[in-house]
Amino acid sequence: MNTLRDFISPVILLAALLGASTAGVTTTHGQQHELLNLLRSEAPAAEKAIACKKLAIHGSALAVPELSKLLPDPRLSSWARIALEAIPGEAADEALRQAAHTMKGRLLVGVINSIGVRRDTQAVHILVKKLEETDTEVASAAAVALGHIANPTATKTLRNGLTTTSEKIRSAVAEGCVLCAERLLSEGESMAATEIYDQVRQADVSMQRTIEATRGAILSRKQEGIPLLIQTFRSENKKLFQLALGTIREFPGAEIDKALAEEVASAPPRRAALLIQAMADRTETVVLKVVLQAAVEGDKQVRLSAIDSLRRIGDDSCLQSLLQIAIEGDSDLAQAAQETLALLPSSNVDGKIVALLSSAEGSTYPILLQLVGQRRINAVEDVLQALNRSDERVRHTALVALGEIVSLQQLSLLVSQAITPKHPTDATVAQRALKTASVRMPDREACAGQLVKALRLAPDASKTVLLEILSAVGGTKALQAVATAAKSEEPQLQDTGSRLLGKWNSVAAAPLLLDLAKTGPVEKYRVRALRGYIGLARRFAMPDQQRAEMLRSALEATDRTAEHRLVLDVLQLHPSAPGLKLAADATKIPALESNAKTAALVIAKKVAKEGVDARELLSRVGLEIGNLEIKQTE
Repeated sequence: MNTLRDFISPVILLAALLGASTAGVTTTHGQQHELLNLLRSEAPAAEKAIACKKLAIHGSALAVPELSKLLPDPRLSSWARIALEAIPGEAADEALRQAAHTMKGRLLVGVINSIGVRRDTQAVHILVKKLEETDTEVASAAAVALGHIANPTATKTLRNGLTTTSEKIRSAVAEGCVLCAERLLSEGESMAATEIYDQVRQADVSMQRTIEATRGAILSRKQEGIPLLIQTFRSENKKLFQLALGTIREFPGAEIDKALAEEVASAPPRRAALLIQAMADRTETVVLKVVLQAAVEGDKQVRLSAIDSLRRIGDDSCLQSLLQIAIEGDSDLAQAAQETLALLPSSNVDGKIVALLSSAEGSTYPILLQLVGQRRINAVEDVLQALNRSDERVRHTALVALGEIVSLQQLSLLVSQAITPKHPTDATVAQRALKTASVRMPDREACAGQLVKALRLAPDASKTVLLEILSAVGGTKALQAVATAAKSEEPQLQDTGSRLLGKWNSVAAAPLLLDLAKTGPVEKYRVRALRGYIGLARRFAMPDQQRAEMLRSALEATDRTAEHRLVLDVLQLHPSAPGLKLAADATKIPALESNAKTAALVIAKKVAKEGVDARELLSRVGLEIGNLEIKQTE
């Protein structure tokens, strides 16, 4: 049954709690008095609910009588219980005990739950009687409440109830038993807790309760729980098997790791694969050599799981084995090994990879080069040696690695490879590597400076590539270099420069684009520049006046109607008072008059919502707008 509590806005509740918390220790008796007066009044139920919430923070025994009166109210009972659960002292306990004698149905269930929250030992005899209720919800609530109280009488009653209560409430009785066992375990009574866990495991209860009890039985036995954990892992029941995997991860000590190392060898492949993942989550005590052995040989799915787990627990002792797997014929295993090598922990791994480079041959060599790049190992000189190899795959892998590891001072190494490669087939890879290196440089202006210097000396065929990289780097120097290329005498540079300038991702390009739109050497590039300029006004946030000034400059820079219409589109997309004036002025352009009037009307309607009265401006250009609602600004 839905109550008022279910529908109270979380925002209202948060506001109430925040308001209450600000009072802190300075809350006075008078505040509580005001809340109680509200409860006594004819105030709406919603206000009374908030008052109950506040009394959970500010209430004392003085509030108990008024809160008790609300317990029979279906709309406010749960709110009253929130306060009663929090108020310290015997008065609240007594009120809930009295209510337990008179309430029925769902209201009684709520009262019993609150008794459990308060762990009222004096209510145990009441709860024991409620176990015999024909209402299964009431009896079940009583069983769980007894579990929360967990004193000797409650514990004994629940244990007896595992065999004497009806099947309908037995699951709740078992839940109560588990709660009692958890209390005993937290108090150091592990043997007593184990007895209860075992009793629940052997009882005719739901699988969920069996799972809870099995976990407790394993952990309460401590190291003696290892055989039961292994037995549970071997269970044909999927839920018990999953429980075992979870419990393995939290089981204390290193003895369990030895048992798991033995178990993984005999477990079915699918289970062994999952077991290895659980073992690897025990990073401090896992038996690494067992996981490594599973990665080297055996069932494929087990090997894949083991290889993957080495990303978390492996070290330099795994390097040679993983390298061997990486050159195996099985592509899945090889790929998995290469991915793990890239992430293999341990500070010693990088040094060993560099040491192996000098003597590596065959398929291992490019894998090592790849690892240098993936792990960002500072081994530029070693990788440069690979560029002298005749094997194209080796050279290309080395270039990619250099893109990941060269410093700003070493960038020229890649510049030379990109512009004048010894092997023509290396050019494209070297150019990509140069771009990779350039965009990750922390000082982009210094990087752009080196690229601009290279641009001046590069053959025409390579300048386009360098301009593309400069565009990706960005910054002031790169922008100026691209703009200069757009106005050069070389058609290819004009094309590349205007294209890159037109898609520049910063308003800083605006003056250069406008200049190119006015003075560019070729018409098609002037059009491209102007469209890029208008695009900046469209895409970027800026003050309304600045946007309007940019778009006015765009209107004045060309006679082309197509670009004029683009300006009107932007004005409508970003409506403003300065933009409206520009649209009105644009009506004076004969070819644009109709479009400009339409745009002005659209903008006027939008800015009216912000309190701008555009009627006088519109009338000057022969436009009227009826019933225009002007928002009144405060």
